Amino acid sequence: MLTVHHLRISQSERIVWLCEELGLDYELVLYNRDPETRLAPPELKALHPMQVAPVITDGDFVLGESGTIMDYIVAKYAPDTALVPGADHPDFADHLFYYHWANATFMTNGMMALVAQFMGASELPPFVADRVQKGWAIVEKRLGEADYFGGSQLTTADIMMGFQLTTSRAMSGMGIEGMPNLQAYLKRIGERPAYRQAMAKCEPGMPPKLD
Repeated sequence: MLTVHHLRISQSERIVWLCEELGLDYELVLYNRDPETRLAPPELKALHPMQVAPVITDGDFVLGESGTIMDYIVAKYAPDTALVPGADHPDFADHLFYYHWANATFMTNGMMALVAQFMGASELPPFVADRVQKGWAIVEKRLGEADYFGGSQLTTADIMMGFQLTTSRAMSGMGIEGMPNLQAYLKRIGERPAYRQAMAKCEPGMPPKLD
């Protein structure tokens, strides 16, 4: 049985959303953060050497890392899904770029900003502020060019991008009043039954941050 181990208010919501989009039969285990450290509890840390979410188990097999888990689930359980355009699809390159950009650059920008704030910086270092601004500008520009990050239809690139645009933003308090393309995009995402179902399971009692 495929089991998704979800740490509350974390990027492991991506994996639940993917499973809901694919209509998979899976088990979901929720973990609350340690009230003092705000990190994963011991029982989740025990699953994987990195001691962070996301983590899945598939029988006796254990796997971490968002992109790796998503590639594994698609390859094993839904190899023909339209969520991953093939190499001959016109959206292939765009999908591939945003699928990897989501964690390699966009989320990394946010993590650098978070660390700077944690270290007591009254304002972000210029190079961090510049990277953060450029990242959000790319988001708004892309969503003015296409309905989805991967192109004409929802792909795993959107599922990778979603956490930083919603739950992470709810934690930071960032507003998107000047980003009409992103606002329209999040409205489309919020209308998807699979997304609504995933978030209801991941964060019961916490409405998704879609505005």
